[in-house]
Amino acid sequence: MRPLHEKIKVLNIEIDNFSKAELLADLKHGVVFTPNVDHLVKLQKDEEFYQIYQQADYKVCDSRILVLKSRMGLLPQIKEQIAGSDLFPEFCEFHRNNDDIKIFLLGGSSTRSLQSATDNINHKVGRPIIVGGYSPPFGFEFDDSETEEIIARVRHSGANVLAVGVGAPKQEKWIMKYKHLLPNIDIFFAIGATIEFEAGTVKRSPSLLTKLGLEWAYRIYKEPLRLWKRYLVHDLPIFVMVVKQRLGVYHDPWIAETSVRSNVPVEA
Repeated sequence: MRPLHEKIKVLNIEIDNFSKAELLADLKHGVVFTPNVDHLVKLQKDEEFYQIYQQADYKVCDSRILVLKSRMGLLPQIKEQIAGSDLFPEFCEFHRNNDDIKIFLLGGSSTRSLQSATDNINHKVGRPIIVGGYSPPFGFEFDDSETEEIIARVRHSGANVLAVGVGAPKQEKWIMKYKHLLPNIDIFFAIGATIEFEAGTVKRSPSLLTKLGLEWAYRIYKEPLRLWKRYLVHDLPIFVMVVKQRLGVYHDPWIAETSVRSNVPVEA
């Protein structure tokens, strides 16, 4: 049985309020999602994504902006930002000497970047913790033969951890749709761009910008054509929604006439 810990309601999901150290010590089985601002906005519009999110065993805050808002009193206090791109390599390091942990990577922009990420992680850990990987083609989630190929690769790899990095909400939906076909997998991660970060093909934001909640600005600078609309248009409503939650007037779009404040008190 998992130890009791605090859960914080942020809009229409409950975030597990772990520190990174607490999460790594607790994580033995289950599905791990790392909600960020983009996820929270999508959860207001995509009911399938919302229903899938409710089924995750762990949902930990991957947003410095939300942490800062909690410090301002607009949200209950969040212990720590746990970015998927930090959590996954630290999980590998945490299990450096645990030969029972074997990981399969699904994702990456190319076979080359996937191999680079695999080599880099295994080198840092000092053992072959990544035992298999596959960079699927665009649209793989709609191709039954590709799905069968992926499931066969994961099963035959000997892995008991699957890390899927193909972007949200695709990765979360794929995990929940097919995890019942992978009984050998104990832990499922949705890791976004982590494979590219570990391969070195995409650079992380400088730590100072991340601490200031400005990682989004750095990512726009690095990939303007792909990311400007996400951060400057699609994700802006989060600021209004958080204020509505603080005032007790936010309503879950999938549960009629139910406000966050009516269920979970918001700390001053």
